[in-house]
Amino acid sequence: MKLLLAEDEPAMSEAVTDILEYHRYQVDAVYDGIEALDYIHAGSYDGIILDIMMPGMSGLEVLTKIRQEGVRTPVLLLTAKAEIEDRIEGLDAGADDYLPKPFAMGELLARVRAMLRRREEYQPDLRTFGDLSLDSGSSELRCGSQKVVLPKVEYQMMDVLMLNHGIYLSSEDLLEKVWGYDTEADVGAVWVYISYLRKRIQTVGSSVKITAKRNIGYTLTY
Repeated sequence: MKLLLAEDEPAMSEAVTDILEYHRYQVDAVYDGIEALDYIHAGSYDGIILDIMMPGMSGLEVLTKIRQEGVRTPVLLLTAKAEIEDRIEGLDAGADDYLPKPFAMGELLARVRAMLRRREEYQPDLRTFGDLSLDSGSSELRCGSQKVVLPKVEYQMMDVLMLNHGIYLSSEDLLEKVWGYDTEADVGAVWVYISYLRKRIQTVGSSVKITAKRNIGYTLTY
């Protein structure tokens, strides 16, 4: 399981990362809200742990932003604030759980496990654009009665395009969002998978098109 940890206190971040990695979680650790948002946009996580009080953007601001964008990854909020009003604000913003500091590492692990179990049980909504729908549970791309199961990378790219329909994304944008910042792949991989997706869309008989503008990027049109 891959987790994003956003915590601006270095000692706390190191301690939480160590215990999570000891229990076989893969952890990306960042130290401010803006960096957390960049990592969420670029990567794929099973769960996100956000400290509320962070520089750049607060954990609540990051949470509100990603929920508005349709990101359904479960989020656990960490905060030194323990008042009822603060807990309500976090949960209303879309948090899955809330853990006040100071906390025992055993309780953190238990809450992470519970959060990830809920994720596995969650039945996601379809993402739709035009006459196309994309099911993140089955990875099926559908148009009417026609459907095709997309391999992982094709699914991830289609999901990004549907989430950002009407916005032109450059090859570099798609490379970062689908493959991540540290990938050794180049933009040629983007061109190949755009071609694959165009064929998939034709296969299911959709009127949706992946439109390209030279030196600008790609977007979905209908």
